[in-house]
Amino acid sequence: MTDPALDADVLRERAVASLLTARERTALLTGCVDEPDLTAQHSPLMSPLVWDLAHIGNQEEQWLLRAVAGQEAIRPEIDSLYDAFEHPRTERPKLPLLSPDEARRYTADVRGRALDVLENASFHGTRLTEAGFVFGMIAQHEQQHDETMLITHQLRRGPRALTAPDPEPVPPFTGPSEVLVPGGPFTMGTSTEPWALDNERPAHLREVPPFFIDTTPVTNAAYLAFVEDGGYDDPRWWTAEGWAHVRRASLTAPLFWRREGRQWFRRRFGATEVVPPDEPVLHVCWYEADAYARWAGRRLPTEAEWEKAARYDPAGDRSRRYPWGDAEPGPEHANLGQRHLRPAPAGSYPAGASPLGVRQLIGDVWEWTASDFLPYPGFRAFPYREYSEVFFGSGYKVLRGGSFAVDPVACRGTFRNWDYPVRRQIFSGFRTARSADA
Repeated sequence: MTDPALDADVLRERAVASLLTARERTALLTGCVDEPDLTAQHSPLMSPLVWDLAHIGNQEEQWLLRAVAGQEAIRPEIDSLYDAFEHPRTERPKLPLLSPDEARRYTADVRGRALDVLENASFHGTRLTEAGFVFGMIAQHEQQHDETMLITHQLRRGPRALTAPDPEPVPPFTGPSEVLVPGGPFTMGTSTEPWALDNERPAHLREVPPFFIDTTPVTNAAYLAFVEDGGYDDPRWWTAEGWAHVRRASLTAPLFWRREGRQWFRRRFGATEVVPPDEPVLHVCWYEADAYARWAGRRLPTEAEWEKAARYDPAGDRSRRYPWGDAEPGPEHANLGQRHLRPAPAGSYPAGASPLGVRQLIGDVWEWTASDFLPYPGFRAFPYREYSEVFFGSGYKVLRGGSFAVDPVACRGTFRNWDYPVRRQIFSGFRTARSADA
């Protein structure tokens, strides 16, 4: 029998490590630029970096200090300032926000108290604390904002403030371009992953007909063929809404790309570089991904197809936690954690491939799917409706798999992301699919 004390020690160690890893990244993202860059709004799509910083601390205070430990509010007057639903991003620069120094002191104070709470926490008795869920939720929340802040850095004008080593170069991928995923039922979602969020639950059977899916995400070179073939000028490839958006927004290529003569360049975190042909395409919206797939004679995979390709193990007739198995992600499996500030070349990470041989399903780029963001059968909002439930509907499309900007704590085979189909400042790419009988 497993020692309950050991279980608690393991959970506590995991929670501490996850919280500290997130805070190290937050400190780097907010410490590499001067105060004017922290307080400025670099895009109407994004908050000032200093808002994200204090919001991280405020969420941690509300859940770990107040909800778990029952402590009095440290600064109750700021709750409304950092309520994401009360103040849209466009309004946040006008609010009386904490200064960078005040925000750092506040988040440090909250963190010190939160670690004290964690030191004596019980990991059973309530749904909120079971298996350390609330601590995992807060670590994931901070890492999600770290990704948001990295997006802000990409949108920010000015000299490069962040650097990281490039992924290891790999030989050009020469494997099969697509993989057949067999038809039949599989278990989608989870009821057992302790830190899974409400929209990933519960586990349920899905029947999926056989289909083919790309072995790797669509590359810049492949997408460039669509651009050069006049894809942005041909309404045949676009939905009515997509074509209207292309005309209205004057889209001609992925975000941050520009053409000089016959050469395409892109801006990446303050530097300009030639678009690398073998990397997965990045910064495309759902409409662009859908149009490319139509042009290529294919389609986007449904969310269920994507998850079956990522998790289904035909040998064991079960769903794994990750494509490679149940082990936590390692650097050999996937490009995660802002370890590199770009996708790895297509075909990288063979150790992270699914049992069927599909590669890079986790990390590198978020992958658009054909599916609207909807609840699973038996969904129950927890611990608050505003995390998932208020977003369900046809207005949002699902992305799966995570990007290079996502930390492993906030990335699983069941993890679901969602956004408007026009969004492309996010680290989004895609892969395509086709029905087996097509």
